[in-house]
Amino acid sequence: MIYDIRHVTRFDYGHAVKFARCNLRLQPIDWPGQQVEDYALTVAPAGRTHPARAEAGLANVTRLVIEEPVRRLTIESRARVRVDRLVPVPQADDPTLAEVARMARGSTDLSAASPAAYLYPSPLIPPDRAIADYCAPDLDPSRGALEAGIALARRIQRDFAFDAAATLVDTPPHEAFAQRRGVCQDFAQIMISGLRAAGLPAAYASGYIRTIPPPGQERLVGADATHAWVLLWCGPARGWVGVDPTNGIWMASDHVVVAIGRDYAEIAPVDGVVLGAGAQAMDVSVDVAPLDEESAAAAAA
Repeated sequence: MIYDIRHVTRFDYGHAVKFARCNLRLQPIDWPGQQVEDYALTVAPAGRTHPARAEAGLANVTRLVIEEPVRRLTIESRARVRVDRLVPVPQADDPTLAEVARMARGSTDLSAASPAAYLYPSPLIPPDRAIADYCAPDLDPSRGALEAGIALARRIQRDFAFDAAATLVDTPPHEAFAQRRGVCQDFAQIMISGLRAAGLPAAYASGYIRTIPPPGQERLVGADATHAWVLLWCGPARGWVGVDPTNGIWMASDHVVVAIGRDYAEIAPVDGVVLGAGAQAMDVSVDVAPLDEESAAAAAA
C-alpha cells in the first residue's frame, strides 16, 4: 500500500513571536515494512530549517528557527510512504514472555532500537502498581509474546473509552487509568507501563493510520490526527511487533510509523522554545490517503 500523507500544524499567537527554536519530528522513518519514497516540509510565513540529530529515540529531526516577528505560523509536512507489512500471526514456537525478558536484559545492542533501552520506566511513564496489577493477567511469563501482546491490547480496547475531552497531552498514565477514559496516547502509555512492570521491552510509537478504511470496514479510531500505539520486542527473530490498544489490532498495513521512543516526550511532533507574550492556539489536521500503484505512478510523473 502507498500512502500520501499531509500533516498541517497551525499556530496562532496572542502577540507577535520574536524568536522560536523548535524540533520537528514529522518525517516518517524507514522501518521494517515501510519505506519513505518522498518528503517535503514547508514553513510559512517565515523560518529556516536544517537537519538535526535525534537526541533520543528513533526519529528524523528538523530544527526550525524563526528570527522575525510572526503572529501566525503554518507547518506543512507531506510524505509518500510505501507500507508492506503483514498482520503478525502468533506461532507455537514464539518465545515466551520470560524468554523475551531474559534476552532483552542480556542484549548488547547499543543502537537506538536496542530492547534494553525500553525496559525501564521513563519520565512520562513511571511505575504504577495499579496498572501493573491490571495488566498482569495477560502477561503470564509462560505465555507466547505475540499472543500476550495482542490479548492485552484488546482488553484495553474493551475496557477503556475513547474520549478526547478526558485528558490532556501531559495527563499522567495513572489518571487516565483511574477514569478508564482517554485517547490513543493514554492507552499506549498504560499498556507500556504494564509491559515494563513485567520486565518486558516496550516502546512508544507515534505516527498515522489511514483516514479512509477499506470498503466494508469500520473507520479506525485516531484517524485525522497523529496516532500512538505500542511496540513490543518479541526476541531477535520476531523483532519489534506493533499492537494498537486504541483499536485492539496489530500494527500492519494501516499504520505508518513516524517516530519511536520511550515515551511521548522523546518524539513529540513539535516541541521547542518560543519567545513571546500571550497565549497560543494550535490546530492540527492529518490526511492519510491510500493510493494504488497506477495513481502513485501518475502523481510521480
